Amino acid sequence: MKKLVHLLFFLIPLVTFSQVSTSPALPTANEVITIIFDATGTGLDGYTGDVYAHTGATVNDETWQNVIGDWGNNSTQPQLTRDSSNLNLYTLLITPDIFTFYNVNTSNTVTQLSFVFRASSGSPQTADIFISIYQAGLNITFTNPENNSVFNLNDNITISAESSINADLELFVNEVSELTATNTTSISTSYTFNTTGNHTLKVIATTGGEAKETSISAYVKTATQTIVQPSGLNYGLNKNSDNSVTFLLKAPEKTDIIILGDFNNWTIDANYQMAKDGDDFWITLSDLDVNTEFAYQYLIDYDIKVADPYSEKILDPWNDQWIKDGNYPNLKEYPTNLTAGFVSTFLINEPTYTWNVTDFIKPAQDNLIIYELHIRDFTESDSYNEALTYLDYLEKLGVNAIELMPINEFEGADSWGYNPALYMALDKAYGTKNDFKKFVDACHQRGIAVLADVVFNHSYGQSPLLQMYWDSATNKPSANNPWYNQDHNFVDNTSAHWGYDFNHESAYTTAFFNDVLSYWMTEYKIDGFRFDFTKGFSNTQWVGSNNWASDYDSSRIAILKNYADHVWNHNPTNKPYVIFEHLSENSEETELANYGVMLWGNMNHNYNQNTMGWSSDTDVSWISYKQRGWNNPNIVGYMESHDEERIMYKNIEFGNSNENYNVKDLNTALSRQELAAMFFFTIPGPKMIWQFGELGYDISIDENGRVGRKPIHWEYVDDVNRKQIYNTWATLIEFKRQQPVFNSDDFTLNVGTLTKSIVLRDDSMDVVAIGNFDITSKPIIPQFTQTGIWYEYFTGEEKNITNTSESIILNPGEYKLYSTVKLLDPRGGTFNDDSDNDGVVDTEDLCPNTPLGNVVNDEGCRIFTLPANNFNIQVIGETCPEKNNGQLSITANETQNYVVTIDEVAYTFSSSLLVDGLAPDTYIFCIGVEGETYEQCYRVVVESGTEVGGKVSLESNKASIEIENGTAPFSVYVNKEELFKTSSPVFTLDVKHGDLVEVKTAVSCEGIYSKAIILLESIIAYPNPSNGIFEISVPVSQQEILIELYTVDSQLISRETYSVQYGKVQIDIEDHPKGLYIAKVHLDQPVTLKIIKQ
Repeated sequence: MKKLVHLLFFLIPLVTFSQVSTSPALPTANEVITIIFDATGTGLDGYTGDVYAHTGATVNDETWQNVIGDWGNNSTQPQLTRDSSNLNLYTLLITPDIFTFYNVNTSNTVTQLSFVFRASSGSPQTADIFISIYQAGLNITFTNPENNSVFNLNDNITISAESSINADLELFVNEVSELTATNTTSISTSYTFNTTGNHTLKVIATTGGEAKETSISAYVKTATQTIVQPSGLNYGLNKNSDNSVTFLLKAPEKTDIIILGDFNNWTIDANYQMAKDGDDFWITLSDLDVNTEFAYQYLIDYDIKVADPYSEKILDPWNDQWIKDGNYPNLKEYPTNLTAGFVSTFLINEPTYTWNVTDFIKPAQDNLIIYELHIRDFTESDSYNEALTYLDYLEKLGVNAIELMPINEFEGADSWGYNPALYMALDKAYGTKNDFKKFVDACHQRGIAVLADVVFNHSYGQSPLLQMYWDSATNKPSANNPWYNQDHNFVDNTSAHWGYDFNHESAYTTAFFNDVLSYWMTEYKIDGFRFDFTKGFSNTQWVGSNNWASDYDSSRIAILKNYADHVWNHNPTNKPYVIFEHLSENSEETELANYGVMLWGNMNHNYNQNTMGWSSDTDVSWISYKQRGWNNPNIVGYMESHDEERIMYKNIEFGNSNENYNVKDLNTALSRQELAAMFFFTIPGPKMIWQFGELGYDISIDENGRVGRKPIHWEYVDDVNRKQIYNTWATLIEFKRQQPVFNSDDFTLNVGTLTKSIVLRDDSMDVVAIGNFDITSKPIIPQFTQTGIWYEYFTGEEKNITNTSESIILNPGEYKLYSTVKLLDPRGGTFNDDSDNDGVVDTEDLCPNTPLGNVVNDEGCRIFTLPANNFNIQVIGETCPEKNNGQLSITANETQNYVVTIDEVAYTFSSSLLVDGLAPDTYIFCIGVEGETYEQCYRVVVESGTEVGGKVSLESNKASIEIENGTAPFSVYVNKEELFKTSSPVFTLDVKHGDLVEVKTAVSCEGIYSKAIILLESIIAYPNPSNGIFEISVPVSQQEILIELYTVDSQLISRETYSVQYGKVQIDIEDHPKGLYIAKVHLDQPVTLKIIKQ
């Protein structure tokens, strides 16, 4: 249900006595005037806050001129003064005169002052109040009683009158003189009414040859007669064959009712007193002009005036002025100064409408595509006539039912309509009765049913049924109100306290609403109803944790079944639709659904989670009647309604994203509406669309206030990406309407995660729908029902399935629709049709849903191409020799289902691909797109890994080293000990013969650059002489060397092979005596050395 942002009018009981008087009684424009306002019986009765006046003047016969300040501005509009002893009594001083107070030029003529008295917040308020302003000179008026006052038989009253200047005065009652007075300004006498009925009071003032007179009416109560009403009457207005009219009003416990209207000048007249028959009052009026529209009200117990609860048309004194030009031409004027509040109207010779369609067959209930529409926000002119011009648009979309938001009279002029006032009166803001009939007829001519949204849970204060039985002391319905509860049964849930609560356990209430339902089906050929907030249709008290009344309620079920039966019985062979906005726990909805009622299924949150790309709450299976355990597909599933946030708005504001895919991007967000439709329309059961969802409407529900007027964007139709949503939805809708498989009861839903599939089985064909709501590419197993050829509708692909569990990779936002029988475009499908407007007729079009603006081939398929710079190719060579770890990176600007083979391995990707483990080589590859013949080819080289290398130059004991290949920084070692690190590839260090110089790079796998230092010019021993330990320098190329040691007399002491380390061999002769020894080093040419041990 809806929370109304504003309420223009509170309950205003319409009493028959004036609430405003003036001092002086005959005010003129040139004097101080005191306005006296008695709030008793008005909307301000009992109000304790400050009261302000919205006021202007009638200047030169133009009303509401020179209005002071702006409506609701307490700083610029006059404040009234409350009487300290009577809190309902207020005064307003007009000083020093009217011309000054209202800033009117004294050359103009002021004949009336206009007032609306209001609370400081603007509501509650009174109706328009007008006070006559007299011209200087002789004027005369009654000061008691008020015109149309009512008295009891034998009441004794004071009759008094005043003149503006001294004059001779004479009082008359029923043309009999009762009193005269000379040269005075006042006259007064007592009078006793001794006869019932109408009485005329007159006063004449005469002075200086000039005479003025005025008359008023008084009524003495006449006992109501009890007379049996004519048979066959309906409540409200009945037109009889003799052009008379009979009015019938149900009013239990009421005593006297008089009908007032144009036909009796709005005066109380015994000739218009209604007869009583049980709870009913009735009267027949004759001799009325059949071509004159009459306004009327009921005066009940001489206390309140109300419009007819069965009114077919009313005049609204507050809001008719806001009806847009052209929507209701020649609207009858409101009877200003004669009454207040809503008034009913009738015209005996009313223009008839000739229906073109008299035998409309309603579409099958389980195949409904309902379009929820609000006339105000669907058309620029707020009119049925303009809405009619868009019916072809809706028909082409596939809509076969329109659900109109409330179109009966509601309070205010600019609202959703869930603040109802009268239930049979068509709201004039959208057009005339015949305008609406023409709209319904035009819908029927296109096979479109029309449903009305009805609000029976509550009404607001202007309802006559409420005003007839109102307790002003408690400011709520009286205890004996036949139609209303005194208090809401949602005890502590004020969020559900909309207006005043109907008592659906009362037979009076159910009878009234059954009449309402019958009226709309009969008068306007309405095809069914959406009942608003049906959880409120019982008097069960709801409190605490269950104060939204979701638990099972047997009383409520019985009441709702009664309403459903009444609707269905109107045409049992072509049953009208019954839809409840119930939203209770499932056991109650199951019982109603199995009874045949359709129920709203709100799936907004879950579908929006999917379209935004978030992984929580993604399960949409609750849109299936099977998931709910129902016998029949009676769930009216919807992704959006008037009462939910718009999906596209949240896509753009809160969508998920990564570096390659962003739901917040407008075109991406729009494309996801196509994806959502794939898993909406393909699930069996009736579906509902909120207006402009098919174009991706992205204005928030809270724009200009929740129920406020929203911008209309019909230009969306010309946007290619938005029109593609329309075309895709239209295609899926037509499949649903035409192909039995889409309404099969044999289906499987795998819709719990961001990757979804639906399998539909039927004798005619099997269908598989798959889609990816994630923001990255994902594999999905469609679970094909059989092997063989499957036809993908949107691309024209024919896929040979050899493994029913085959996995298919889908790009983010991608969807596919496979069938075992090739599907033609359901929006046309013949050689005369080109449904996607691509220049190829449907019978030859292998790609029947090509987006507008694409170039296609002879088969109707898009000639695919990509920008030359679509791909960014980067190659990373082998890190080190023999590693075979080269890399190839491909990044695409456009997201597609790309395929590529590299090094005999096939890859698929949507936006980026990284291939690693590549050996050094030249690679040639072509990137294609799945299902397309297009490709772009590339040649790249993966370089071999780097191996460290360098060179050394020696000079004396210094080595200059240059590293030619390798990654800095470099670590420098001599004989396995690290000397330093350097980032320079060129450096110098001190060396000696036999040193091993090593250089390591920052990458270990590049190897080690090593160099043995050779500074040897001859074979020498060092130190020599020594204590017995000698190092003999030898060529570093030697790894081992044989050395023989002899005494000076050539005796062999030892013969041993030594290991060479860093170009040196160590000999130890410490255990030999001192002396001269001969060492023979066996090289290619043996070398003999003399060594001395000390």
